[in-house]
Amino acid sequence: MPMQIKSYGFGQQVNLPYEEAVERTKSALKDEGFGVLCEIDVKKTMKEKLGADFRPYVILGACNPPLAHQALEAELDLGLLLPCNLVVYEMDGGSMVEAMDPVPVLGLVGNPKLEPIARDVQARLRRVVQKVAGK
Repeated sequence: MPMQIKSYGFGQQVNLPYEEAVERTKSALKDEGFGVLCEIDVKKTMKEKLGADFRPYVILGACNPPLAHQALEAELDLGLLLPCNLVVYEMDGGSMVEAMDPVPVLGLVGNPKLEPIARDVQARLRRVVQKVAGK
């Protein structure tokens, strides 16, 4: 299945159970120099806060410290747009793994110093999605 592209992100349906897709995503992030700063269990939160049932769905807030440092040096208020979010959720026949696209997001700032950093992060996140998909 080809990578799905949106104006704000990209992703890939993977033929993996949800739990395995989450673990492979975390591992691939680590391989690309990212740490997971936060993990939001959306299913659990929806149940606790609203009593609503929701599919297994996690939001991973990922950060590559050297790249985040460069970006914050170029634009101090950029912390408003960090960390990079990835989602993994269960769907029929496997899971979906998606990442926010830092190029359009950081493009909102209008600082040309951020473009090479955004492109580097984008390439790394694309490799994360591809690794989880086994490509």
